[in-house]
Amino acid sequence: MCGIFGILCPSRKDVAKHTYFALYSLQHRGQESCGIAATDGTSLMIQRSMGLVSSAFSERELQELYGYAALGHVRYSTTGRPSIENAQPLKMRYKGGTFALAHNGNIVNVKELREQVYSLGISPYTSSDTELMGHLIARNFQDDFKSTLANVCKGFIGAYSLVFLTEEEIYAIRDPWGFRPLCMGSYEDGFVISSETCAFDIIGARFIKEISPGEMVRIHRNGYEVDQILEPQGNFLCSFEYIYFARPDSVVMGKRLYEVRKRFGELLAEESPVDADIVVSIPDSGTPAAIGFAQRCKIPFNEVFIKNRYVGRTFIQPTKELRERGVRLKLNPISELVRGKRVVVVDDSIVRGTTSKEIVKMLWECEPKEIHFRVSSPMVSHPCFYGIDTASRGELLASKMNVEQIREFLCVNSLAYLSTKSTIEAIGIEYPCLACFGADYPTYIPSEEVREKYVLEKNEK
Repeated sequence: MCGIFGILCPSRKDVAKHTYFALYSLQHRGQESCGIAATDGTSLMIQRSMGLVSSAFSERELQELYGYAALGHVRYSTTGRPSIENAQPLKMRYKGGTFALAHNGNIVNVKELREQVYSLGISPYTSSDTELMGHLIARNFQDDFKSTLANVCKGFIGAYSLVFLTEEEIYAIRDPWGFRPLCMGSYEDGFVISSETCAFDIIGARFIKEISPGEMVRIHRNGYEVDQILEPQGNFLCSFEYIYFARPDSVVMGKRLYEVRKRFGELLAEESPVDADIVVSIPDSGTPAAIGFAQRCKIPFNEVFIKNRYVGRTFIQPTKELRERGVRLKLNPISELVRGKRVVVVDDSIVRGTTSKEIVKMLWECEPKEIHFRVSSPMVSHPCFYGIDTASRGELLASKMNVEQIREFLCVNSLAYLSTKSTIEAIGIEYPCLACFGADYPTYIPSEEVREKYVLEKNEK
């Protein structure tokens, strides 16, 4: 999962700063590395760094990224290890000049793409699928980006929201399945592209539209054009964007995510009510659902877990050891609020179970009378190949245990999940991607040997 922001504003020469602040608002989408590319109309400049946006760019470096158009990226790796080589945007040469490329998603036919790149006589210098796509686009460039992307992107299978910055223009395309969000807005005399609308809010941009599956947007000094260049295969927007990844203040498919998550909690309360004294959430993504659950059950809600907001999101950190260590660094309960009480804990999901088990352990140390766990999403039983780092089914708790076994594993008095039916009802689109909950995958999935995250490093020629 990654975050992308692009801006073209002819009257300004400091849009790298706008991009910097927009990336702040997208930091939740990736914390391993970040980068900004900018153009003044004649040449591209790029600054990339490991770590958070706040520590990646100095004032002087942002001033050096001079120009009227910029492209920014925050990375959470799904193909390829965390490294400066894999940080984005990537810079590519093509027959029309140079472009910077930023990608959110994950390509499932990555081994096939790598073979195509090698057949062109190119040895990739990164271990990411983004570079492979960039080489194929650059080497097969035709007369313009529209015809090139229409031709080359037909060979990409999986999730990809791509944004290109040339010396003069911005191009954005969303895969024909619509797995990952991508939207556009207006700002002063120019236009912006973002993974989420929250980035528009921070700089004062206005939302125009969501880029539809298979659509390409071209932004230039005189305006923009939208073209349907790939045949849509549906609208399989990832349900986890609604459940966890996207910020609650973002709007997706016309719905504020805070309200969607609150509705998850209301429906969960209707399906699995419980007699209790207090409802608590696992902040931050579990809080709207907990509020909805508490209101529907008429049980008081309280903030029991105090969050250290200087610690990263535990789910998206890349190793189990870091996730386990991160839980206690991140959350600390106020014991007096739960001691001797029947407690309902509402969280957005249980994936590997690492965080949930540690949270329950901390809560029992506060001496409550009972702990009831409610999950505002279905059971995550299958891996995602479209941008979430769960490539091995063996990592997923629900692939190995049923509800009762997970209840015993967590050491709670009761456990319940939101149904798939209610999840779809709250999201409000007919066919969101539900593959991780056991539904069919919208595309073919790769064979076992190419599912692993570091496949492009382990099988180098």
